[in-house]
Amino acid sequence: MSTRFSIALVIYGLVNAVVFGTGAIVILSFPALQEQWPILMPIVVVASFVLAAPVAWAIAPKLRSRYGRRGR
Repeated sequence: MSTRFSIALVIYGLVNAVVFGTGAIVILSFPALQEQWPILMPIVVVASFVLAAPVAWAIAPKLRSRYGRRGR
């Protein structure tokens, strides 16, 4: 298992929570969508699981770069 994958796996839950929270706030902030909330919330849940993986994968090298070169 690579270091990038390990870091991405650790931060996946955090990224998932942020993506879900953002999506939930966007959906629930529009009262006109109140009738569609039971349909839209499961879509937000599934989308957060799917979108969190590539976002965590993109963030992982940035977290590693600070400690990547200790020889200096």
